[in-house]
Amino acid sequence: MISRIDHIAIAVKDHEGAERFFRDVLGAIPGGCYEVPRQKFVWQSLVLGDLTRLELVSPMGGGGLLEGFLSKREGGFHHITLQTPDLDAAIRRLEEHGIPYFGRHEYPDGTWKEVFIHPRDAFGVLIQLAEFRPEDWMLPEMKMPEGQRWDIGKTDAGFTLSLAHPGGGKTAIDLTKEELRCLSQALQEALQ
Repeated sequence: MISRIDHIAIAVKDHEGAERFFRDVLGAIPGGCYEVPRQKFVWQSLVLGDLTRLELVSPMGGGGLLEGFLSKREGGFHHITLQTPDLDAAIRRLEEHGIPYFGRHEYPDGTWKEVFIHPRDAFGVLIQLAEFRPEDWMLPEMKMPEGQRWDIGKTDAGFTLSLAHPGGGKTAIDLTKEELRCLSQALQEALQ
């Protein structure tokens, strides 16, 4: 039912200050920033390391989605997003177990489908279940080129092997010349 944790969302009043903190202090790479005018909030993904993502959500003005949440605090953990390969199957499972959900929404282009489980039904955590292709929401430099699953680059100390990750993005490992020779040999043996 669940493929992985995609991201953890943090609600903040000061979007620019939060972005500077995660970028400048913790080394996060900011992704695109998107407005959701209907619900009066802005969201932006931040990548930490190879595969970890945070999402900053901040209000665009009064009366929006985050107004009640941020009226009680400066900011904090807002929700966790769990990726599912089949949102309809996930919903059926929720219904089979008597778990209510709300906020079913699908982007018109089909790149994102979602529902939410209220914290009262999920032990105090707002859970977003979403079906999507992670690559549709990532900056080009954070993912492998379309159709490419691996790449080897030369470095001063040896080589970097980059691999497409099934959860989106790419991960890399540095290898010495000897490690690359061993990997090459292991691959040759696997082909026999």
